[in-house]
Amino acid sequence: MTPFTDTIRTPAVAEYLLLLEPRKDLSDHIITIKEAFCDKYKATETLKGKPHLTLVHYTQYLTFESRIRQRLRTLSLQTTPFNVELQDFGSFPTHTIFINVVTRTAIQNLVKNIRTHLQGMMKMDKDNKPHFILEPHITIARKLKPWQYEQGWKEYSHSSFTGKFIASEMILLKKGPGAGKYELVEKYAFQGIPVNASQAMLF
Repeated sequence: MTPFTDTIRTPAVAEYLLLLEPRKDLSDHIITIKEAFCDKYKATETLKGKPHLTLVHYTQYLTFESRIRQRLRTLSLQTTPFNVELQDFGSFPTHTIFINVVTRTAIQNLVKNIRTHLQGMMKMDKDNKPHFILEPHITIARKLKPWQYEQGWKEYSHSSFTGKFIASEMILLKKGPGAGKYELVEKYAFQGIPVNASQAMLF
């Protein structure tokens, strides 16, 4: 007979990323920069994932997913598409080099709105709190060794980059139990519908 303790299962947990993605041609250009960095500085971590701007990173029980997705649908209905301008490079000493976002206000307002409405749902426990990213950036290279960062930043701090795109949706990705990479959960199109009108559409 199976002991009673063996029948108690720990609820499944997943890791989530809510993000913005540049349009394809701009994304492809950023990928060539990431590949060049990888080739020159042997930073293989650089090639993981498509270029993106993280809004929120959180870990939560799978049972919360449907409620969070519904709340994100409501927020996206009320969010108006906005312009994102990129310029040159920045860094988080001593481990990350990224592309600067110079139009931050709309992104920060979106993140604050998500935090206001979903922080409670996204917090699994006191040790697993959601990370709301209020310093928007597009990572070129992360988890760098000291020599990779020092030499890479010496080059990229003097390099130029410009680009812009319209953020018209946010994307939720999930890395489930035992999964090796993130998979698409849902895309949320920004529609700029006033609050009262969007509530009427949902109920």
